[in-house]
Amino acid sequence: MKLRGYILGILSAVSYGLIPIFILPIKQAHFSMDITLFYRFFFSALMIGGYLIYSRQNFRINKREALILAILGICYALSSEFLFLGYDFLTPGIASTVLFIYPVIVALIMFFFYKEKLNRLSIISLLFAFAGVIVLCLKGTGFEINFAGLGIVMLSSLFYALYMVIVNKSNLKVSGFKLTFYSMLFTSLFFMTKSVIGHESFAIPSTAIFLNFLIFAFLTTVISSLCLVYAIKHIGSTPVAILGALEPVVAVMVSVFIFNEKFTTNLLIGITLILLGVILNVISDRKNTAHV
Repeated sequence: MKLRGYILGILSAVSYGLIPIFILPIKQAHFSMDITLFYRFFFSALMIGGYLIYSRQNFRINKREALILAILGICYALSSEFLFLGYDFLTPGIASTVLFIYPVIVALIMFFFYKEKLNRLSIISLLFAFAGVIVLCLKGTGFEINFAGLGIVMLSSLFYALYMVIVNKSNLKVSGFKLTFYSMLFTSLFFMTKSVIGHESFAIPSTAIFLNFLIFAFLTTVISSLCLVYAIKHIGSTPVAILGALEPVVAVMVSVFIFNEKFTTNLLIGITLILLGVILNVISDRKNTAHV
C-alpha cells in the first residue's frame, strides 16, 4: 500500500512538472493564453466530472461551499495566469522552481495570520528558500535580477499558497474529487470570462492544438490531481509534499533537454537550496503536528 502511495506521489509531481512541454509551443505559436487555460481547465473539469458520474458521487453543494470553491477557483486561476506570464520573463526552469516556494509562503501565512509558531527548522527552511531565489537571480558574476519576472512568479506562488491555506482552513465537507472538479470548473469560468471580455475566439484552429489541449489537461491536471488525492490517502500529506520537490526538477530537465535552457551552476545551486528549504519546512511542519 505504501509503495503504491509513493509511486502515485511521484507520478503527481512528474506530471505537473511537464507543463512547459505544452505551454511553450503554444506561446511560440502566439496562441491566446486565456483560451489555452480555459480549455485546459474546462477539459479537466469534464474528465473529473465524468469520473464523479462513473463513481456515482453527487454534485450537490451548498451556498457556503459554492462560495469557497469559487474563491479556490480564482486563486488557482491567478496562480496559473501569473506562472505563464512569468515564462515571458524567466526561463521555465527558473519560473517552476520559484513557484515551488509555495509551502514556505504557506508557513509564513500561518505564522502571520493564524499565529502558528515558526520553529528553528522552519526559520532555517525560509532562509534556504530565500537564498535559493537570490542565487537563481544571479547572472554570470553580477547580480542581475529580473524583478518583473521574479515578482510575477512569486505572485503565482502566493495564490497557490492561498489555495492550500483555504483548503486547509475552510473545513469543506466535500470529497477530493468534488473539490478538484469545482476548482477546475470555476478556474475555467474565470478564463472564459476574461476571453469573452477580450473578444477572443474560442475556435480551435487545428486537430493538433485540440489534442495538445486534451493531453495537457489530462496529464498535467487530471493525472496530477487524482494521483495527489490517492497518494495522500496512502502515505499522508507530508511524504507527498516532499515528493512534490520533483516538480521543479522535472520542469528544469524538460527546459534543459527539450528547450535548450542552459543548465548553469546558479540553476543547480538555486534549485538545491530551494528544495532543501521546502523539504526542511515540510519536516518541521510534521514535527509541529506531532507535538499538537
